[in-house]
Amino acid sequence: MQAKVFGISADNIPSQKEFATKLGLSFPLLSDFRNREVIKAYGILLSAGMANRATFVVDRDGKIQHIEEGNSAIDPTGADTACSRLAHRESK
Repeated sequence: MQAKVFGISADNIPSQKEFATKLGLSFPLLSDFRNREVIKAYGILLSAGMANRATFVVDRDGKIQHIEEGNSAIDPTGADTACSRLAHRESK
């Protein structure tokens, strides 16, 4: 299974660059700063106009297979576990 990892936030691009540098991220961050359409579509837009932290694992068909929300969404082990389960299921 091939996986693509990227982040989306309601932050502006300069803030994202600083965040990515600070954490040493190796994947791209996409900004939903202007319209917040993506975070609204995924149901994580908070009333303050910010996004709830969330990790989504999406299968090849575009179906969400796993969602991790809140502070634990930053921990990559949750997404790793979900991706491993998905890869195992798809290989059968």
